Amino acid sequence: MASSGLEGVRRRAKTDKVCCFTALLHHITPEVLRQSFYELNRKAAPGIDGVTWQDYEEQIEERLPKLHEAIHKGSYRAQPVLRTYIPKADGRKRPLGITAIEDKLVQQAVVTVLTPIYEADFLGFSYGYRPGRSQHRALDALATGILTRRIGWILDADIQAFFDTIPHEPLLILIKKRIGDKRVLRLISKWLKTGYSEDGTIHRQTEGTPQGSVISPLLANIYLHYALDEWVENERRTRPNGAVIIVRYADDTVLGFQYKSEAERFLTAMRERLAEFGLTLHPEKTRLIEFGRYAAERRKRRGEGKPDNFNFLGFTHLCSVTRKGGYFLKRQTIGKRLRQTVRNITETLRKTLHEPVNQIGNWLKSVVQGFGLYFGVPGNHKALKTFRDLVVKAWFKSLRRRSQKGTAMTWRRFTPIVDAYIPRLRICHEFPEVRFFATTQGKSRMR
Repeated sequence: MASSGLEGVRRRAKTDKVCCFTALLHHITPEVLRQSFYELNRKAAPGIDGVTWQDYEEQIEERLPKLHEAIHKGSYRAQPVLRTYIPKADGRKRPLGITAIEDKLVQQAVVTVLTPIYEADFLGFSYGYRPGRSQHRALDALATGILTRRIGWILDADIQAFFDTIPHEPLLILIKKRIGDKRVLRLISKWLKTGYSEDGTIHRQTEGTPQGSVISPLLANIYLHYALDEWVENERRTRPNGAVIIVRYADDTVLGFQYKSEAERFLTAMRERLAEFGLTLHPEKTRLIEFGRYAAERRKRRGEGKPDNFNFLGFTHLCSVTRKGGYFLKRQTIGKRLRQTVRNITETLRKTLHEPVNQIGNWLKSVVQGFGLYFGVPGNHKALKTFRDLVVKAWFKSLRRRSQKGTAMTWRRFTPIVDAYIPRLRICHEFPEVRFFATTQGKSRMR
């Protein structure tokens, strides 16, 4: 909960869009530090210092006063980020930065102080890593735009290596538009320039924010707010040429256009705009496709195939039809993501081969339920069933491997176990346009 002081910051930021806040560090109190600590992920891996959340909590009464004093005296020192890699659905690996627990704590406190300022600035079509704005809110906004506007073309824009290429100096210059407290700016600069540790070697950087650090999402949103969002909003207002929609979640951006000519002009201008900020659209992943309510009909008249599809936030979006022949925006789990999740489950089952059945069963239950809660959207029945079937098959094979001769697991013995632990997945989300209008009361700035 924001303090009364931060509520005053929020009101000032909302009413004065050019105000530069020169005194903010005093809002980082011992109470804010304590609150920030308990907002951190307790199960996260330790950083370069090897200190876990539990380790820090054991001495929190001694640590917090010293940390508070170090921050305000300017003697606080950030530690390099520990770099590791996580597999992506396409088989490649994504770098992930693991921040030391005390740095996470201070970053969370700074995010708490800065969020009221930037929430007053960020635009309605920006959804990523913002309070009260989930991935499903972004998905609902996009689907509603496609279904209710005269959208005929989709621009799926992918910024190449975005988090790794944000230039530090331009980012700090943009932050100074709103933040004039030199002590806060110094903290942010420390986190950007502390570098990362890999194989025992410290690497310094002049660009990029570590994926996985607490403050990176806010810094990314600030940079794209100035580099992209404000420009997009101005383009839409000053160059009216048919319907235009945009939904951005972090660096994943999808735009919809009524006319192909406007989409092509926008794509060219967008490349030039991002280049001014040191960013590049991925030449292969950025695509302009014909899509929407009349795309299939128009392509059929021209003797062309079905409309292409595009991916956004874990879902493949396709032009489909209802049983009565009407237009239906079908959203199904991205195949690569589904298969990667099953591979991860299979690998965990291999490592925990001899764990008790009830322990594995409860873990699988939580994983399957989580998958269903995210992907249980109308029209995605098949992917839900496929996922459950593959998990059941993987668990059956795992139990067969641990069986002794004469006691081999059979489907007859296995069926009651499955029924006890693996839930059958159902559609749990409303149709996007229904939920979107209920959430926004028809006051969306998605257009």
